Amino acid sequence: MPEQPRPDDRLIVALDLPTALPALALVDRIGPAVSFYKVGLGMLTGGGLALATELAEKGKRVFLDLKLFDIPATVEAAVRGLARFAPDFLTVHGDPHVVRAAVAGRGDAPTRILAVTVLTSLDRADLDEALIVPGPIDAIAVERARRAFAAGADGVIASPREAGAIRALPEARGRLIVTPGVRPEGAAPGDQKRIATPAEAIRAGADHVVIGRPIWAAPDPAAAARAIIASLP
Repeated sequence: MPEQPRPDDRLIVALDLPTALPALALVDRIGPAVSFYKVGLGMLTGGGLALATELAEKGKRVFLDLKLFDIPATVEAAVRGLARFAPDFLTVHGDPHVVRAAVAGRGDAPTRILAVTVLTSLDRADLDEALIVPGPIDAIAVERARRAFAAGADGVIASPREAGAIRALPEARGRLIVTPGVRPEGAAPGDQKRIATPAEAIRAGADHVVIGRPIWAAPDPAAAARAIIASLP
C-alpha cells in the first residue's frame, strides 16, 4: 500500500471551541488532513491542557496560544510548567523582558517561544486608546519583532500585512513567522482587522497560517482544510 502524504503543517487550525470534547470531535472529523492545531486561552478552563496532551498522543503538533504577560519571575515559572506538556509553540507578549523570561523558563525543552507583535484584532485607534507609541501600526509591529528576536524569541506572531517586512529583517533569519488574521477568499473577517488570504500570507514570508472559523464552522471541515492547503504556494 503506498505511503500516505503527510499533511502540510503550514496550516494551523485554531480550535476556538468552548471545551475539549467538541474540539476532539472536530479533530476526528478532520482526520489526517491536518497535522497542527492551536489551543488558545479561551479553552484553558475547558480542558485545554488535557486537550493538548490528547492531540500529542494522536501524533498532532500543538500550538499553545496563551499570550503570557506578567512580571519576569511569573512568566518564567509559567513557561517552565507549560514546557512539561511539550507544546511545539507557545506564545508570550513580545515585550523583551517577557520574552527573556519565557526563554529562561523554557530551558532545554524543544518548545519554541513565539512573541506577539501587535494583535491582529487591533488597529491604530485601538493603539491610541491604549496609549501605545504613535506611528504606523506596521512599523510598530516590525520593531517589536526585531526587539523580540534580540531577546531570544524563536519566532513572532504578526499579521500577514507585516510578514514581508519582518522577514526582511536580518534578525529574522532562521526565525518563524506565524500569521493569524488569515481568511480564505470570500470569508468574513470576523473580529480580525488586518487580514489576508492564506496564499498572500505565505508569499509575504509567513511559515504558518492560523485559521479557525472558516474550517471548524464549515459543513465539511476536512474539505475546507484541504482546499486551503491546496491554495498555498
